Amino acid sequence: MQDLVRQEVVANARIVVVKVGTNVLSRDDDRLDVDRVRALARQIHLIRSTGRRVLVVSSGAVGAGIGLLGLPGRPTDLPHLQAAAAAGQASLIRAYDEALQEFGYHAAQMLLTANDFRNRDRYLNVRNTLNTLFEYGVVPIVNENDTVSVREIKFGDNDRLAAMVSNLLESPLLVILSVVDGLYDGDPRDPESQRISRISSVDEKILSLAKEIKSSRGTGGMQSKLDSVQVATSVGGCVIIANGRNENVLEEILNGEDIGTLFTAQGPLIPAWKRWIGFTVTPHGTLELDAGAVNAVRHRGKSLLPIGVTKVSGSFNRGELVSLTDESGHEFARGLTNYNSELVSRIARRRTEELEEMMGSVPYVEVIHRDNLCVIR
Repeated sequence: MQDLVRQEVVANARIVVVKVGTNVLSRDDDRLDVDRVRALARQIHLIRSTGRRVLVVSSGAVGAGIGLLGLPGRPTDLPHLQAAAAAGQASLIRAYDEALQEFGYHAAQMLLTANDFRNRDRYLNVRNTLNTLFEYGVVPIVNENDTVSVREIKFGDNDRLAAMVSNLLESPLLVILSVVDGLYDGDPRDPESQRISRISSVDEKILSLAKEIKSSRGTGGMQSKLDSVQVATSVGGCVIIANGRNENVLEEILNGEDIGTLFTAQGPLIPAWKRWIGFTVTPHGTLELDAGAVNAVRHRGKSLLPIGVTKVSGSFNRGELVSLTDESGHEFARGLTNYNSELVSRIARRRTEELEEMMGSVPYVEVIHRDNLCVIR
């Protein structure tokens, strides 16, 4: 059955980011399911035929390596995980490329780590590379660089990666393919539980529905997926979690059919620059604000002035990202500071005319200018 809201979500999407989980791509013997890759390639072609671009964030390298190397199961130590990823990645990208060539496309491999997003120059290079690949009609296949990463081989790594990649792009729709039909109102193994069709806000009640049922091959779970949903919807994107073992799942989503769970955007799409500030970089320190400054920044679209800062925590340099909290410690915004932590501590609670007396000249009236600040919904 078609859904008008879903039809509108698809109509507004210029780029579809498809995250494919390990269990979706693995056969029972842990080897890569090439038939599943072919089914995905066929549906990618259908989406491309509508004029939209497609990017795939694909797990499965470790799973493919398990079968390729004849391992009894998923390794638990880092060296063997990385070896499985290195061996399996070649098989994974080759399967995508061969499947896509049947429809006239090529696959391009992009292996990323968290540092590629935290560093502004590298972040821009990733975005520019993706846009250039789209110009050539190539389908980017993105994966975590498990071969060299340490921190990233953790619970839900590629779910998070998919959300961060979506935030790089303009007007994206993120589709997370798992082995469940969506988010349920209870344990999905309970026959009494019902799939939730649409969710407008990921609140504590929704988060409590996530069940930490460890997958046999992957690292993610529903909690990981909901964390990624929050990242994507907070900046104005929409997300659908659906069952990737449905042979026509992307085609049905494209047609606006009521499958999976749709998470709608929490407000208008935030510009890419502010998405990077608010949801990509790790803060180097924290500024606590009084109630007046919180209201000015959060609700009135104002810059942060020194007089509103009540407490400075952490050590940071000029131009680095800091977290903004209210007096109860609740984070509500992030921004790039015009002053280092020592100087912010000196000028906190001061009016502009006092700064001139203290410093002689005031290079910046604001601690953080509005253009370099992102309110987190």
